[in-house]
Amino acid sequence: MNCDQARAELEFYLDGELASDRTRELEGHVRACPECAGEVLRSVQWKRQVKAAGAMYSPSAEFRERMTRRLQKAPKKAWRWNWALAGACALVLAVFGFSMVRRSQERLVAEHTLSEVADLHVATLASASPVDVVSTDRHTVKPWFQGRIPFTFNLPELAGSEFSLVGGRMAYLRQAPGAELIFQIRKHQISVFIFQEHALDDGLGSLNGPSHQLTFNMNTWTQNGLRYVVVGDASGSDIASLSQLLKAAS
Repeated sequence: MNCDQARAELEFYLDGELASDRTRELEGHVRACPECAGEVLRSVQWKRQVKAAGAMYSPSAEFRERMTRRLQKAPKKAWRWNWALAGACALVLAVFGFSMVRRSQERLVAEHTLSEVADLHVATLASASPVDVVSTDRHTVKPWFQGRIPFTFNLPELAGSEFSLVGGRMAYLRQAPGAELIFQIRKHQISVFIFQEHALDDGLGSLNGPSHQLTFNMNTWTQNGLRYVVVGDASGSDIASLSQLLKAAS
């Protein structure tokens, strides 16, 4: 059983509606897969919260009896209207709840992806050979990536700025090939990662703007079908300045 099959049957499993042989197979997969185990935990917690919320507003027997007598005396048209209104409210609440859960899950995925990018930056800092092509000339660094990645990009003109180009190297995020460009400002090293947006499987979704991971400041955006992520221990203003130069060049 793979992850897609496991998640497709997750709701049936949690509701006790999955066949015993499929249940054993799913449980075996979950024990071996941290991502699916986390998905099970989130679903269980969500079901518990919904159940607890419902129990908070469980009507008493006296209330039920009183409402039953009132409804029996009400005109038939009003009865139908009340149930229609209740159904509409329930539908709105269900859609709203699903939307909130969906946004929360997308945010978690995006934050996890940014954490992976921060790890790539840390690996570069720790590497004995942090760059594959060493040059301060953008006309040397950019052509080096031709034939190595399935897209092209532009590098900014740094003359008159405090930034200097150190070089570049290949980077991989979720098996997607991309470029990592190394810039320096006042002894701070900044990595700029560029990937094709569609190759990341919506890993960053619609996330845009500055953020913070570990001890690093970050900024991310999409432009011309490419996803840019700028990360480093430089100040937030330096990260923003470099981001603006990159946006202008693209």
